[in-house]
Amino acid sequence: MENYIRFDWAMKRLLRNKANYAVLEGLLTTLLEEKVTIHKLLESESNQEDEFDKYNRVDMLAENSQGELVLIEVQNNNEYAYFQRMLFGASKLVTEYINRGEGYEKVRKVYSVNIVYFSLGHGKDFVYHGKTEFIGIHEGDILELSPFQKQTFKVDKVSQLYPEYYILKVNDFNRVARTPLEEWIYYLNTGNVPEHATAPGLDTVKEQLKLDRMSREELKAYYKHLDNIVILRDNIMTERAEGRAEGRAEGRAEGRAEGRAEGRAEGRAEGLAEGRAEEKAAIARNLKSLGLSPEQIAKATGLTEAEINQLTTDHQ
Repeated sequence: MENYIRFDWAMKRLLRNKANYAVLEGLLTTLLEEKVTIHKLLESESNQEDEFDKYNRVDMLAENSQGELVLIEVQNNNEYAYFQRMLFGASKLVTEYINRGEGYEKVRKVYSVNIVYFSLGHGKDFVYHGKTEFIGIHEGDILELSPFQKQTFKVDKVSQLYPEYYILKVNDFNRVARTPLEEWIYYLNTGNVPEHATAPGLDTVKEQLKLDRMSREELKAYYKHLDNIVILRDNIMTERAEGRAEGRAEGRAEGRAEGRAEGRAEGRAEGLAEGRAEEKAAIARNLKSLGLSPEQIAKATGLTEAEINQLTTDHQ
């Protein structure tokens, strides 16, 4: 990164200023392929300020001019249950932004935009879009709205009534930016804006999100934020590599001792399982040393809080 401020840092410190709404509006307009105007920002989880969340993730909740809700989340490090987290976040908005006693026609449209800097799932693309459709199990047709429903709800498809999800796997982008969306992904990936970028919002990035506009103290805090991201990512990757190596070594040793094909298979399986368990334990100990709570460590590793507490006791 050379000239511009990382998007997640800007979300925390700069994009909440109405003068900078054009950045978010540009990203959403490019992604949703329709003009988006942000009416206001609402309270979201991003006001949590514990040590882990300060550098691992940030989110922002916006309401557009049509009264729809847009949740934008940046996640820097792996979370194995992130798909479920997306579902939880969108579902929570659906239930929180309708008043008790109101009819279901008042349910708000929700967009969940997820910018992830880790390998989420398995796929070849770097931008994914998820929506809800009902498909006939016998005829294969898509269930449509009635003319009355279209007129009443002012939409054309059933899927437009349901939450929609976008996943931007920015680390998987490794090509020349040729479209407005690719220009945005390039900025999210590298921290730089393509020289001849035309995507909406990137002109404001060039004007408002320059590093040389930051004070010395702001730069100091910003670079510490970048260092923390790198340190945590490196720690997790190192512990995983060590856990896999130990698991393979133990599996081979047990397989040779058994001297039978079944023994080798079981040894490898047990070794890999023990390696994965040790990997999780090592990551948990490392995150504990960074001051994270058992609940946060459980989210990051998949261990239960009881297992984490027992692990901590065993290594005191």
